[in-house]
Amino acid sequence: MTVEMTLDAQPRTETGRGAMRRLRQQRRVPGVVYGAGKESQPVALESDQLYRLLQEESFFSTVLTVNVGSDQEQAIVKDLQRHPYKPLVQHIDLQRVRSDQPIAVHVPIHVEGEEVAPGVRRGGVLHHDMLDLEVVCLPKDLPPFIRVDASRLNVGQAVHLSDLELPEGVEPAMLQQGGDPNAPVVSIQATRKTRGASAEESSGSE
Repeated sequence: MTVEMTLDAQPRTETGRGAMRRLRQQRRVPGVVYGAGKESQPVALESDQLYRLLQEESFFSTVLTVNVGSDQEQAIVKDLQRHPYKPLVQHIDLQRVRSDQPIAVHVPIHVEGEEVAPGVRRGGVLHHDMLDLEVVCLPKDLPPFIRVDASRLNVGQAVHLSDLELPEGVEPAMLQQGGDPNAPVVSIQATRKTRGASAEESSGSE
């Protein structure tokens, strides 16, 4: 079932700690919508709706439809401030997007083929060197996740940043910034068991 990534918000004029506290008591979350050459708009969102969407992994890697009063904006989540010890959202920053301007977004990484990877079958452990990847693309090209195939990895091998097969128009922000194309995304690391097996194989072949 596809979840509609829409947030309903109302413009707000009150600011300050007292106003924010009153909003939260009314089960509303303060936030701001900004960017795309327009003025920043303080808003208040319904907390129940926001918390439902927060259960979706793609919430942070999707262009959201934000209804601000009678206006409709396209935006991405740029910051989410949580309560230090309660399961509450204190504030949310939403950045407007334009169809003709690239955006930078952290997209989750989905690893496939772990159970059949030769290195895992030999007792190695799959290590997630990256849990997500910041990509740069136009809003229409933003993927909900990045698929990584680990099915051919042996112990000591990795899928590197340069190995990723990204959708057309999507580029790793790290590479645009001069990062290492050989940075590992996922790798299979040896354990005592696999190191012992390798030693036995080596001594047996002598």
